Amino acid sequence: MVCFMEKGKAQKQEWLLFFYSAPSKPVSNRMRIWRMLVKAGAIQFKGSAYILPSSDDHYELFQWLVSSVAATQGEAAFVRVAGIETMKDAEIVGLFDQQREKEYLDLGNRLDAFQNRVGGVGKEAGTMDNKKIEEELNRFVKEFQDMGKIDFFCSKGRKELDKRLKALGNEIASRSRAESAQHAAEIVRRRAADYQGKRWVTRKRPFIDRMASAWLIQRFIDRKAAFGFIDESDVEGLDRDAIVFDMVGGEFTHVGELCTFEVLFKSFGLKDKALGVMSEIVHQLDLQDDKYRNPAAEGLREILDGIRKTVKDDHEALEKGMSIFEMFYAANR
Repeated sequence: MVCFMEKGKAQKQEWLLFFYSAPSKPVSNRMRIWRMLVKAGAIQFKGSAYILPSSDDHYELFQWLVSSVAATQGEAAFVRVAGIETMKDAEIVGLFDQQREKEYLDLGNRLDAFQNRVGGVGKEAGTMDNKKIEEELNRFVKEFQDMGKIDFFCSKGRKELDKRLKALGNEIASRSRAESAQHAAEIVRRRAADYQGKRWVTRKRPFIDRMASAWLIQRFIDRKAAFGFIDESDVEGLDRDAIVFDMVGGEFTHVGELCTFEVLFKSFGLKDKALGVMSEIVHQLDLQDDKYRNPAAEGLREILDGIRKTVKDDHEALEKGMSIFEMFYAANR
């Protein structure tokens, strides 16, 4: 976030003032306009106007709001001014900082309660597991980032809260790594030579983790692998030679916070940078725990969604899904 007025630098700030009057009913129209102003970071100024620092984005917003108010049979206008005659720029900036400080203080208080609830997120942590802790922390981070977008003058509270969130994030990440290492130790190492020409069985309607795991199996573990699909209730009736994956009680399935793809990757000691990237993306899409945030993930999900909606059967879905992962692997090598 770039501040509009950098401290220590003399520069004149221009302002945009928005005025509007909308019919009292329906109330929802007035509330909609008000919510949009608040979301944009505008503050009420002298009772009858809203003010924002001048920028192309804010100018466009006010243009759009004028049209929105007119559509409700109301009236609106806005002006750009070089200054307010009765106030210094620093005083106006102070009004913005004061509003942001209130919001940061509220977030900080809720963060205090969160830390108390999880016992400081240290060795004496409370009953929340790491996944839930990370999910809640990510919600705090998202809220903080949204606040930062309208903290136009980089108030002090922002810097302090940023430090707190980063420190807490590092602490949680350290704990998560320790737990992941513990789970990794629970994974039994396997030899690919012992898994040749096998029948690999998983649940019906394959999707992200099963498609990716099947691709990994055939590409790096068992070139002659054959795949089958069953209901969960049919596991006990399988032949002993069948290798069950991504199913409860399967030989290869989720372990702790690891998805099946990650378990296979670690079980067979595969070392490949591109596979490492893929394991993070599969984890992100399968578990949706915000542990990883690769922007390519959502595009991949949409492609796999399209496959699942257009194929005739599970074998076709798996084949097409595996071809997508092959191309994705090639792109990341």
